[in-house]
Amino acid sequence: MDNLLVGLTGWGDHDSLYSSTSKSSKLIEYAAHFPTVEVDASFYAVQPKRNVEKWVSETPESFQFIVKAYQGMTGHQRGEIPFNSREEMFTAFNDSIQPFMSSNKLAMVLFQFPPWFDCKKENVQYLKLCREQMKDFPVALEFRHQSWFSPSYYDKTLQFMESEKWIHSICDEPQAGEGSIPTVLHATDSKKTLIRLHGRNVYGWKKPAQGDSWREVRYLYRYNEEELKEWKEHIMKLTNQSEKIYMLFNNNSGGDAADNAKQMLQLMEVKYEGLASKQLDLFEF
Repeated sequence: MDNLLVGLTGWGDHDSLYSSTSKSSKLIEYAAHFPTVEVDASFYAVQPKRNVEKWVSETPESFQFIVKAYQGMTGHQRGEIPFNSREEMFTAFNDSIQPFMSSNKLAMVLFQFPPWFDCKKENVQYLKLCREQMKDFPVALEFRHQSWFSPSYYDKTLQFMESEKWIHSICDEPQAGEGSIPTVLHATDSKKTLIRLHGRNVYGWKKPAQGDSWREVRYLYRYNEEELKEWKEHIMKLTNQSEKIYMLFNNNSGGDAADNAKQMLQLMEVKYEGLASKQLDLFEF
């Protein structure tokens, strides 16, 4: 099934993939296991071009990056944004990701909006602005507020995404009130669809009133075989709607993402060609 690309969110924290790999070379070894990855560093800061050029050079020709939009572009930023204007921010971001685009390694830019970004006119207008600012870059859209898929807005949201050329980022996440969305198996782009699996830890999904421990438990979840088989059926349905499916495992608070991703590949009977060569351990021949 060459139209399914399975990967992980980020490449730095998946210890089961690496033997004795230094931080600077983890992407090289990651690319021996999976054909795609989500770039998280771009969310925290607009990356220098030299970083992007390095990542491009370290990966096989067919490797695909899903680049997370900078936090100032999605309303996550707390404090001052280090740009003089919104236009300057988007221009800087677009310029930074150009090496992905020119090397044909950019799958899409992911705009994941926060739980307080609800379905209302001003937010719809902002989505239109984002789409305009991103020009010809392929962009994916992920909501975190349930209102976008409420009965009164469900069809309108999907129609809007289709008309504005947003790739749907379909989620598997805990159903924990208005700060989470259901799994909506509807492709809005005939060429690409994104799936992101966040786990189903309802308890850990909401940030506790005190402390920072939520970061350690929010994505603490290991999918069992039955749950992955459900997703096998979902994928088969989505392949009738979209040419290529990207599937990212984000359930890594306990280090489960890589193992679950490999289980998924086994269930789908997928073996990739064109991956990077795996590094040989000492005495391995």
